[in-house]
Amino acid sequence: MSVAVATTTGDARPALFRGRARAPSGGPRVDWRLAAPLGLAYLVFFAAPFAILFGISFYADAEQTRLGLDSWIKFYGDLFYLKVVFDTLKLGVFAVVATTILAYPLALVFRAAGPRARQALVLIILTPLLTSVVIRTFAWIVILAREGVVNQSLMALGLTSTPLNLLQTELGLVIALTQIEMPLMLLPLLTLMSRMDQNLVDGSRALGASQARTFFKVILPLTLPGWIAGATLVFASAATAFISQSVIGGARLVYLPALIWQQSTVVYNWPFAAVASLTLLFAVLAGIMVLGLLGRFARTD
Repeated sequence: MSVAVATTTGDARPALFRGRARAPSGGPRVDWRLAAPLGLAYLVFFAAPFAILFGISFYADAEQTRLGLDSWIKFYGDLFYLKVVFDTLKLGVFAVVATTILAYPLALVFRAAGPRARQALVLIILTPLLTSVVIRTFAWIVILAREGVVNQSLMALGLTSTPLNLLQTELGLVIALTQIEMPLMLLPLLTLMSRMDQNLVDGSRALGASQARTFFKVILPLTLPGWIAGATLVFASAATAFISQSVIGGARLVYLPALIWQQSTVVYNWPFAAVASLTLLFAVLAGIMVLGLLGRFARTD
């Protein structure tokens, strides 16, 4: 494909950029009109609903007949709702910790495996993503039930004489979310693991470092960006996992997604549901910002 060149002015830039002002750095100026479709979709499907939700939150009654801060005061003035926010964020943190503990050993196995074994591992990791989260969640009910695989195995090994209560508990919910969210943590780690220079690891071992020291001083810092990406995905997904929280957690565990559903579809208190929704959004964004700052601090350390 030929590129038109302005021979009269000596401008050898492609026709796409010719005639436009250069950026301060000297490069061609970006045509922001190319981002218009994405910007319009963002405006219609996120910004506009967010503005509507924000406006609804300032109604003082469920019938939305008068304005006021009653819904905000009711939410943030009650320790029960503040505990719900704390428990929701704590669930996301627990999911990140559990997936991290299991993901790094699997990533190291992937790094040491051959090409065929890597293909098999990638297929195993991606297979859960091809299954509906509803099916996976209900499968965990069978696994964690009093007559399920976990309890039967523990009793067969003599580790317990009576079945454990794993359903409708935070422990059971974290176990289920760990398996459900594991691909989100593994995929970024595997990408960096596969690109890691083996000479760095060999050099560390040749200088006398143990495997543990090599992991913490070489492998962990190099894979930290992948962990940050995976932790962000796992935290946001686990904190907002309405289906898993409702089915496995049940009525005994109350998290923000279930509270929003209850207030909007059962009680029909849309202003209060709007306050809870905005709180969930800002709480998850705050967690993501903390992870981002952690990544920046690690890069500058």
